[in-house]
Amino acid sequence: MKSILNQLLSHRFLVVITMVLAAIFSLADRNYGYFFGIGVVFLLLRQNKFNWSEFGLNTKLTWKTAFQAFLYTIGMFLFIDVFTQPFLEYYFGPIDLSSFDDIRGSVTGYVVLMCIMWVFAAFGEELLFHGFYMKWLAELMGDSNKAWLTSAVLVSLYFGISHGYQGTAGIIAVAMGGFLDALIFYKNRNNLALVVLVHGLYDSIGITLIYLNKERVFYDWIVGMIF
Repeated sequence: MKSILNQLLSHRFLVVITMVLAAIFSLADRNYGYFFGIGVVFLLLRQNKFNWSEFGLNTKLTWKTAFQAFLYTIGMFLFIDVFTQPFLEYYFGPIDLSSFDDIRGSVTGYVVLMCIMWVFAAFGEELLFHGFYMKWLAELMGDSNKAWLTSAVLVSLYFGISHGYQGTAGIIAVAMGGFLDALIFYKNRNNLALVVLVHGLYDSIGITLIYLNKERVFYDWIVGMIF
């Protein structure tokens, strides 16, 4: 039994099985699919004696990486939240952020959610969706640049759909953000830490705006100016 498990864990096709099963588990609760995927990643790390390079984490975190992450985050925020998301919400309805209502005006809720986000969203989701799903799927398809870009598109769509609770506009916006993160990883395949920082900084801006009850400010500005 143990040898069969080891053989399964050593095969790149495992990523397809994991994605399919995670999607099925998510039908019951979105967290089930996430933690199932993270569980598979843990088993892989354990088998490989915690060789993080299997998931693109083999570059030390430097000030250069942090500065790059800051620039990427600003670019992503301007492109998605300022210039794209208002149009998505205008045509597809508002993004459903009601699951974050508890942190509005609450310092405690804000701090707790920030901690949870950096651990489970910034680090956890990047490790799972890009370090595992995207990287392993690309390697399964031949490890060429075309394979990596194809994997980036597929995983971004998968990532967007996994946020279906945010509504149609939310799915599209999350998929776009996921694709931009995927492109960053595509260009920096040994530096998943860069993408983790981008994800964390980007979500930090969003959480802060919700805490301040200002997440609609760019929508109101763009829509008021154009429509």
